[in-house]
Amino acid sequence: MSSRLKLEVKALNGVGGYDVVVFVSDTLAPAAALDEILGEGARALVARAAAAERFKGKALSTLAVLAPEGAGYERLILVGLGAETERDRLDFAMLGGAAAAKLSAGGSADVLCVAPDAAFTADEVAEIGLGLRLRSYRFDRYKTKSRDKDQAEPKAVTLRVEDPSALRKALKAREAIAAGVELARDLVNEPPNVLYPEEFADRADKLGKLGVEIEILDEKQLGKIGMRALLGVGQGSRRESRVVVMRWNGGAKGEKPVAFVGKGVTFDTGGISIKPAGGMEDMKGDMAGAACVTGLMHALAARKAKVNAVGVIGLVENMPDGNAQRPGDIVTSLSGQTIEIINTDAEGRLVLADVLWYTQERFEPVFMVNLATLTGAILVALGQENAGLFSNDDTLAERLAAAGKATGETVWHMPLSAAYDKMIDSKFADMKNSAGRHGGSITAAQFLQRHVDDTPWAHLDIAGTGMGSPASEINRSWGSGWGVRLLERLVADHYES
Repeated sequence: MSSRLKLEVKALNGVGGYDVVVFVSDTLAPAAALDEILGEGARALVARAAAAERFKGKALSTLAVLAPEGAGYERLILVGLGAETERDRLDFAMLGGAAAAKLSAGGSADVLCVAPDAAFTADEVAEIGLGLRLRSYRFDRYKTKSRDKDQAEPKAVTLRVEDPSALRKALKAREAIAAGVELARDLVNEPPNVLYPEEFADRADKLGKLGVEIEILDEKQLGKIGMRALLGVGQGSRRESRVVVMRWNGGAKGEKPVAFVGKGVTFDTGGISIKPAGGMEDMKGDMAGAACVTGLMHALAARKAKVNAVGVIGLVENMPDGNAQRPGDIVTSLSGQTIEIINTDAEGRLVLADVLWYTQERFEPVFMVNLATLTGAILVALGQENAGLFSNDDTLAERLAAAGKATGETVWHMPLSAAYDKMIDSKFADMKNSAGRHGGSITAAQFLQRHVDDTPWAHLDIAGTGMGSPASEINRSWGSGWGVRLLERLVADHYES
């Protein structure tokens, strides 16, 4: 479900929502104009409330206090900015999310986007708006009874600034990004009996309304092409596999595209190498990589990004039946390389192997970035704070790391080397799909690299960040939509004409 938050942009005069949000520094100083905007005594109210509650104005901290009678609003919400010297490291989206957490259910609010020192830029306020919207996301379409029914009603939030016209332009792009994140969250949160490969493909097809060119390849076409590694994963399911190609042509005609590839295992039982029962329900989220790519393509198209971009997602369901792939099978991938199946639960790399090869051969992209909830080993290595980054190109890796810092969707550069690559050599085929537990996330990446030629490429293992990740100021959803903001920033900073 998309956010129910309604964002408006207005000038600083005429403030009067149920809640009024004010930003304060660690010196507890609100903007000098606060008395002028809210009426005489507003600055003194902030000082008294902070002293009474021992509120220090630390970054992202909040305090809500009742307004004096006759103030024209009911509550004053203080949101800390921290020290002025650390302002360049402040995450403004998180700031908006922290404010959203304190807003009254069903009420209206005015957010006074004026700082106690240097003025906020239009981009900083737009990020606050993005955080407000992302925090308000809820996925409750299958709840028929809810104690929080009243809280499900829309909130009207007005961003109050000195220059509304500049903010409206900046906010429009953030709203496109928010819609992309929300789409990715919706896809990850859906139950697997609702979202299977054909249904996922149908939902991606709706991006055509934004001008994205959509091509859906069915099993007959995939077999003709030679995607036998991908088809092998889905052959135990009654649900047919699909590959969806999404093309946004916002750049110069003939300009090579940037490419994004997503693993879309809509449910992963592990196949014949079946997973333990405990926690298997979470495997509905094993398509978070494909969800991110779909959300990203929505964001780029919705903000009319000046870039040619391709998103390719491999959609399968990994199930055990009499026709399922077995350990010991040997399949031939689209690249012509043969793969010995050691573990049918190492299925995502088989899907990506074919889709990566297909993408580089057909589109000759500037780079490829693939995303996948690929290995539990990356959780052991990095927990849920960072995604694992593997790359054959230092420039691309550095740009991804910088985009991660800028958006808070951080990555950690992991190694690739010949010694690890040797671990996936097979006695019976060109390679095997699993090398065991040691270095599991690295050997999985080495497997993918064997299906990439000289194209600059990066693999993001998002098993720890794409689903069930820790809640934050801007996300309370099980499906996080992780990666949409990261990759949108990568494109915006380096690849738009």
